[in-house]
Amino acid sequence: MQNKPQDIHERIYQFVIATLKYIRKLPKTQENFIIINQLARSATSMGANDQEADGTHTKKDFISKYAIVRKETKESAYWLRALADLNPRYLAEGTKLREEAIEIAKIVSTIIYKTTNK
Repeated sequence: MQNKPQDIHERIYQFVIATLKYIRKLPKTQENFIIINQLARSATSMGANDQEADGTHTKKDFISKYAIVRKETKESAYWLRALADLNPRYLAEGTKLREEAIEIAKIVSTIIYKTTNK
């Protein structure tokens, strides 16, 4: 994720893929397994809801879908923090992904704000 795409759809997609690749590397301990499952669900939900938002016909639906994207992005950041703290060997990668999730959440918040105030 060195060169961050300007297109939010591509940026979210790249984040989802990077997160799933990160998950593959983590040890499959009992505690990790629970968090990995939650992270996989929240990250993939980000992507799915982003795509649904892109296909909506009303402003209300668009805002609703992007509100879900923002929620799932914040949840993903939380799970990434927990995994990074539980797995010091993967701390740098987990922290980098968490920072990207926080940036995406800010961008999505701006999109929601601007759409709401049009």
